[in-house]
Amino acid sequence: MDTFRQLEVLSDEQLVEHANRGDAQSPAAFETLYRRHRDTVLRLARRYTRGDEALALDAAQETFIYLLGKFPPPPENQLTLTAKLTTFLFPVARHAALSATKKKARLRLTTGDALPEPIAESPIPLDDGLDALLGRLSDEHCEVVLLRFVDDMTVPEIARALDIPQGTVKSRLHHAVAQLRRDPATKKYFELP
Repeated sequence: MDTFRQLEVLSDEQLVEHANRGDAQSPAAFETLYRRHRDTVLRLARRYTRGDEALALDAAQETFIYLLGKFPPPPENQLTLTAKLTTFLFPVARHAALSATKKKARLRLTTGDALPEPIAESPIPLDDGLDALLGRLSDEHCEVVLLRFVDDMTVPEIARALDIPQGTVKSRLHHAVAQLRRDPATKKYFELP
């Protein structure tokens, strides 16, 4: 069995332990984490860049470069998970996407030119129906729905990842679920409470 197949069955915590060792399996452990979480990080980045594919890809890349920097050497830089890996990744992705969007807006103001819209297709295809369904939600509602129902995070984990109170997470989930229930397409993607 090859290294990637062996690592795919491990939990995120176990993969982080492998990556922290700095041994021969570390690059494969990081790549397994990347493969496991790239779609979700890219989807989140797309939401914050308002669908700008180039900015979203840059933000996702920055997120994983930041994660890679948390692995040895040096040992004092090791990543210690206190929650799910996504709780660590989402604030980084959110910050990278918002920073890229602000930078692009400043560039437009400075040059006075409209930048050409990106034409590249995503290398990681997302279901258009799901994207359209989530596009009907506000950014805040979409974010908590993705974290709760797609990434299976708990309310406390979402609150930590977004740095907001748990009550705010519950409120956003409540309003988002109410809105999603009104759309018949929801049943194809989510099992709502």
